[in-house]
Amino acid sequence: MNMRRGDGPALPRPWRIRLHRHAAALAAGMLVLWLLAVPPAHAEDGWRVQATPYVWMSGLEGQVRPFARAPLVTLDKSFSEVLDNLDAAAFLTATARRERFVLQADVTQARSSDSAPLPIGLDAGLTLRQRSASVTAGYSWPATDQATLDLMAGVRHWDIHAAVAVPGLLAARSDSTFVDPIVALRWHQALSARWSSVAYADWGGFGVGSDSTWQLLVLANYQASKRVYLSAGYRHQQLDYRDAGKRIDVALSGPMLGLTWRWGKTAGHNQP
Repeated sequence: MNMRRGDGPALPRPWRIRLHRHAAALAAGMLVLWLLAVPPAHAEDGWRVQATPYVWMSGLEGQVRPFARAPLVTLDKSFSEVLDNLDAAAFLTATARRERFVLQADVTQARSSDSAPLPIGLDAGLTLRQRSASVTAGYSWPATDQATLDLMAGVRHWDIHAAVAVPGLLAARSDSTFVDPIVALRWHQALSARWSSVAYADWGGFGVGSDSTWQLLVLANYQASKRVYLSAGYRHQQLDYRDAGKRIDVALSGPMLGLTWRWGKTAGHNQP
């Protein structure tokens, strides 16, 4: 059984709907590519641009029901358990700044396969693929001589594939694609010549795409050279999405490590 939002079971998805579903993800990807490509050409114009590939060692917990008639699968996995079932993952964030203007993009992708017990005494096989692309823009204010506050707003595009299989009883899947508006705060604090810290939070959904989505991130940064920074911290992200019996209520939490390359204007705080 193949259940998709807004599709009949026997009708192929028109190409224009596919294009609409992935437009936000494509725009975010193009933004990241622009951020990576633009620094050498615009360094003299005062732009400060950076890109950070990172590793997120997150655990996973929550509940997933691909559609109304599917069983509700409960998840509670540590990072080591998630890693055992991880098929693929990629994480990248990029930021561009000029004077007070700030533009930020974050792209995540992960796919895992797992099984979970059901109340009827059987195991349900679960495949979960999550892609998200966030784009925010806003302004930065100097809160103190050693700290800045960024106020931003934007969107987060989600593409979530969930499939459940119970041997001999059920095999079903669902694809959920939606866009959440988000607002974000980012506090950067210079601690010394080479050390700094970052606290970031965003909230979104508001019933537009998901019921709610939010995340918290705390990082410590070390400036290893003029252009390279090392980061370590902790991140929590939560999503609550429900539609016509479908339910995706998941939380990811865990430490993260990042490596930042920076181009362009170097004056100011040691902010990665």
